Amino acid sequence: MADWRNQIAITEFFLLGFGELPDLQILLFLIFLVIYMATVTGNTLIVVLIVADQHLHTPMYFFLGNLSCLETCYTTTILPRMLASLLTGDRTISVSGCITQLYFFGSLAGTECCLLAAMSYDRYLAICKPLHYSTLMNTRFCLHLAAVSWLNGFLALTILVLFLSQLIFCGPNEIDYFYCDPLPLIELSCSDTHQVILADFILSFVFTLPPFLLTLTSYMCIIATILRIPSTTGRQKAFSTCSSHLIVVTIFYGTIMIVYLLPKRDTLRDLNKVLSLCYMVLTPLVNPLIYSLRNREVKEALSKAVSKCGFHRNVQIHLD
Repeated sequence: MADWRNQIAITEFFLLGFGELPDLQILLFLIFLVIYMATVTGNTLIVVLIVADQHLHTPMYFFLGNLSCLETCYTTTILPRMLASLLTGDRTISVSGCITQLYFFGSLAGTECCLLAAMSYDRYLAICKPLHYSTLMNTRFCLHLAAVSWLNGFLALTILVLFLSQLIFCGPNEIDYFYCDPLPLIELSCSDTHQVILADFILSFVFTLPPFLLTLTSYMCIIATILRIPSTTGRQKAFSTCSSHLIVVTIFYGTIMIVYLLPKRDTLRDLNKVLSLCYMVLTPLVNPLIYSLRNREVKEALSKAVSKCGFHRNVQIHLD
């Protein structure tokens, strides 16, 4: 394969982002800085709690730990560069940097689709096949599901980037987005894009549709099983074990579908950009909040961790 860097006529793109709001750059910088710090802190805290607390060493929390780790990486591929742009006003990004950002952001998004599917399957076994749960969802199977989820996302984008690397960019270099998305990038190419568009469609179909269908099927079975439980208390208890994950799945897929299925008209461009921020920035932020506020085990683990810290501080004070 020829080196695509030697074939391009332009060397950088302009990510327009919030360029039309020059007076709000500092305010936006502070808002997104707080969001980024809260996202990293919240998701890191969940990972630490899961590793430290023996009661959270279960398949459900193993996948949650993977998801929280992913969310931290996911938002880190976008927000630090956006923060630098808001602070300095420099909205340029090199072609290689743009494709690198696209690769990691897309890979992590694909991985999240698979992890959400694995988590939904875990809840399906727990609610619909409780007697066989411990046998089916064993440690080895959990590790295999997590490994396949990560490999799936990165494999799909590796193939897409191989196609993108063949494109020549010699026309307009402005991307009206906050980050490097495949379709706006392809539109800027002055070479034949039929193959890369077809590859993008096939890869999206092969690598993201099956996880989505598995998630959808799992929850259809879960809801059907819950509705058959005779007692109201039993139904509430069963639903509480998967409600947090269902909310996360709804937010993730809901915003993505709206963004990519929304007609690409100039009148809807600003709405599209706002919605893209939802799944790019807000989803990683609300995930730890949803799991910590709606999940009794996570709240108990956090309470114990805080109590231990307080105990050690008291001991240290008395020793001093």
